[in-house]
Amino acid sequence: MARTSEPAAASAETHWPAPAKVNRFLHVIGRRRDGYHALQTVFQFLDRCDTVHLRPRDDGVIQRTAPVPGVPEEDDLCVRAARALQSGSGTRLGADIRVDKELPIGGGLGGGSSDAATVLVALNHLWGCGLGASALARLGGGLGADVPVFVRGQAAWAEGVGEVLQPLELDRPWFVVLIPGCQVSTADVFQAPELTRNSAPITIADFRCGGGRNDFEPVVRARYPVVARAFEALAGHGRPQLTGTGACVYLACRGWVEAEAAWRDCRAAGWRGFVARGLNRSPLQERIDAVFASGV
Repeated sequence: MARTSEPAAASAETHWPAPAKVNRFLHVIGRRRDGYHALQTVFQFLDRCDTVHLRPRDDGVIQRTAPVPGVPEEDDLCVRAARALQSGSGTRLGADIRVDKELPIGGGLGGGSSDAATVLVALNHLWGCGLGASALARLGGGLGADVPVFVRGQAAWAEGVGEVLQPLELDRPWFVVLIPGCQVSTADVFQAPELTRNSAPITIADFRCGGGRNDFEPVVRARYPVVARAFEALAGHGRPQLTGTGACVYLACRGWVEAEAAWRDCRAAGWRGFVARGLNRSPLQERIDAVFASGV
């Protein structure tokens, strides 16, 4: 990540993957003195991605070139990420930013955080900033708790508010992901009085033996009936799980054939969703490695 490069030509547009993630479990183990919740979780990437288009500018202007419905430009995490990197690195360059969205907003797949991380990592290369992964992760942490794991690009065990990361090598299931027709407010479910906030901490060994659940699942299922129906749609094929704070529901399958069979039934019933492979290394890191190997 600390490898340096010359700033890209101001007229060249490049495109970069921003992958989805799932939380293989998610425990709320208490409240911290700063008011945030202490968590334990495992992040794993999927080979389903948004695409971030970036065009460096030599006039210092940072702007998005296409609107995001319901998201003002000043609140857009991609724009904020670019400005944070511009300020943190001291560069005088700017960028045009456009995102092709595949990942639903408010779905628990990390789309906004992943987009922001991709902007940080890619512009660090395109602008020739030369910042290392730790510096980029610190900038990302100021944008959202999930951003650092996307910056570092390794499946990970996470604690703190999700920013204390330990890389893990995980099994790589095929995931069936259902996208209910709703957006779940992370702030609302964190504030829900019925949320369990004192789950006992577990170890990585406990997780590998099948331990862990998503503490947000009962809250989201009760408040969003369509999410509960998504669980019912997948329940005949295995044990569905909520990712993050919702709304997407996933099923981990041992193979592609099993995943396709479950998805075929759900699709026939009118559900939106997709099948994706679990990854231990982010497609963004693969892209960065390819760029440096080619010298582009």
